Amino acid sequence: MPVFLPEGKLLTTEENQLYINNTEKLYEACAKQKILEAKVLVCDNQHNLHLNLGGVKAIIPREEGAIGIREGTVRDIAVISRVNRPVCFVVTDIVSDSNGEPLAILSREKAQRMCCDNYIDTLIAGDVVNACITHLETFGAFADIGCGIVALMPIDTISVSRIEHPRERFSVGMDIKAVIKSIENGRISLSHKELLGTWQQNADLFKPGETVTGVIRSVESYGSFVELTPNLAGLAESHPDVKEGMQASVYIKSIIPQKMKIKLIIIDTFDYKYNPKPPKYYSNASHISHFVYSPENSVKLVESSF
Repeated sequence: MPVFLPEGKLLTTEENQLYINNTEKLYEACAKQKILEAKVLVCDNQHNLHLNLGGVKAIIPREEGAIGIREGTVRDIAVISRVNRPVCFVVTDIVSDSNGEPLAILSREKAQRMCCDNYIDTLIAGDVVNACITHLETFGAFADIGCGIVALMPIDTISVSRIEHPRERFSVGMDIKAVIKSIENGRISLSHKELLGTWQQNADLFKPGETVTGVIRSVESYGSFVELTPNLAGLAESHPDVKEGMQASVYIKSIIPQKMKIKLIIIDTFDYKYNPKPPKYYSNASHISHFVYSPENSVKLVESSF
């Protein structure tokens, strides 16, 4: 069974290059209904996508541009937005154009349906999948989980430490892992925080007496919450001129697992520009049924079940 990856991951592979740069291999790919990838060059005024496969002109007709375009359940922006980006497809036919030159007829929709039938429709809540961030909105991040099929990761599932916008964690094109949170009426929702480690795993990175860097996430009358890692925050004593979003150097007074508390003192603050790096994952599991964030001896239980 083929491995169904987010779009762009096949583009530079040796096998894909072999097929799209050899006319004879294109005929073979057509016969085998093999999923290939290439970059879209142009979207014409009829919203057909045009590509070049090693000197052979190719076209993805508008209705073959994505699942739902034919039925009208997906807007044409799903096709238009593919210009200068890699798309997956299967070769459905190779015909002669008006000049007698070969013209490959492609279908992205068919590749996506193959991905759904053989991969996405087999997923269940708790499965861990590879994904690629496609775009970011205030309410969450959208990620390609296979052949351009996109799922939503709501902002509150990205990390335990709360953020104002997903761009604080991700950038478009970033490869990540995600947990299938739910599947309802064909819509897939993702979660991410369960892969970023428990409270204890993150707290073990720090020791009392250390001065480390954090990000101010919330300023309250009694102090400021400072993110030390995406899944760990501590409470710092009140400090003048502190604002949300600032970076801070903080002194760690104490770490108290029973209360899931880290007490901090702000030493200094700095302006902070978001420069998200690939996440650090604490789990290599292919499926998570239950995740307990809180330490064993904690008075509070924080958990997720799938």
